Amino acid sequence: MADIKANLNLPGNDSIELPVKQGSEGFDVIDISKLGSKGYFTFDPGFLATASCESAITYIDGGKGILLHRGYPIDQLAIDSDYLDVCYLLLNGELPNKEQHDKFVSMVKNHTMVNEQLASFYKGFRRDAHPMAMLCGVTGALAAFYQDSLDVNDERHREIAAYRLISKMPTMAAMCYKYSMGQPFVYPRNDLSYAGNFLSMMFSVPCEEYKVNPIVERAIDRIFVLHADHEQNASTSTVRLAGSSGANPFACIAAGIASLWGPAHGGANEACLNMLEEIGSVDRIPEFIAKAKDKADPFRLMGFGHRVYKNFDPRAKVMRETCHEVLNELNVQDPLLDVAMELERIALEDEYFVSKKLYPNVDFYSGIIMKAIGIPTSMFTVMFALARTVGWIAHWKEMLDMPGHKISRPRQLYTGEKRREFVSLEKR
Repeated sequence: MADIKANLNLPGNDSIELPVKQGSEGFDVIDISKLGSKGYFTFDPGFLATASCESAITYIDGGKGILLHRGYPIDQLAIDSDYLDVCYLLLNGELPNKEQHDKFVSMVKNHTMVNEQLASFYKGFRRDAHPMAMLCGVTGALAAFYQDSLDVNDERHREIAAYRLISKMPTMAAMCYKYSMGQPFVYPRNDLSYAGNFLSMMFSVPCEEYKVNPIVERAIDRIFVLHADHEQNASTSTVRLAGSSGANPFACIAAGIASLWGPAHGGANEACLNMLEEIGSVDRIPEFIAKAKDKADPFRLMGFGHRVYKNFDPRAKVMRETCHEVLNELNVQDPLLDVAMELERIALEDEYFVSKKLYPNVDFYSGIIMKAIGIPTSMFTVMFALARTVGWIAHWKEMLDMPGHKISRPRQLYTGEKRREFVSLEKR
């Protein structure tokens, strides 16, 4: 492929020869980096046909329902590995052996606590503040406490920052919840798993013992695994864009959190639960199904189908099985969960949904799981920020290792006024 060229004819009988590159999976790409020398840029809003960087971390083929992390299928990782295994994989390129796993887990557990002064930051927020607002603020504030790992050109600094972010994110996320509930912060327990520790910090209180339910623990771990990375989406591109300026890692991850907060990105689960609340009861489902089928009606069923996965979401099968395990284990009596299960039945049987491939996706099932566990809707996006942190870090580190591919200044198509003559103040 190195010898294959694309010839582009330009106005004025000019032309340029552009090299064609081939990835290990997916489309071939035309390298247009020298096009600017001819006085042209490409125009591609939303990067619909543009590869903004090279990456060896995650590959998605939405048409075929494929999601690979370092070559491993996501469903295989969700079943056979835990979240910290996937963290190691994304950061290092291979799954860890026993020795590497133990060392990595030990390192993460030894950094789970946050500085006590950082804990006082939460007191500056209103009790009714959205947890994502708090998480965005305190994540950026980490740079004020860990100044020994801010040199992005130092490989050791990057490694230390990665461990700190992966370790402390569950602690800070749980503190967002505890603060909004008016409950005391709970210190991390290093004898528990990553998911078990998060559940303990979320739901335990000082006045009684808390035991982690293994079914719920596995469900949370799978949610983390299935949301660890999703290629060059809005938040990952935001982290890369922030990092291209040389910003410190904590500021870059805070930028990713801000991007993830949007309802079209990490807020999809929250939107799904809001939809269930709008429907309210099983007897109202036919009314809303009719609205969803009516093209003239703006109502849309949230959590069904996927913008990327046109046939099926490879994460949804694992999440569906886990969802039913949790519901059977907890036997929660909640009318919204009854609505969700009836919607699932209809979507898997109704010809309209089947023909259009409007299957329940990973957001639908993970939202139900978190609702059943007792995690409030406002915390859903925080959960995914926690899970996605490792993916952001992996892409941030990869970008710094390939400085020639930094996103530094995306170009624009200027459509404002033509050049105007300057008029001095005296003449005005």
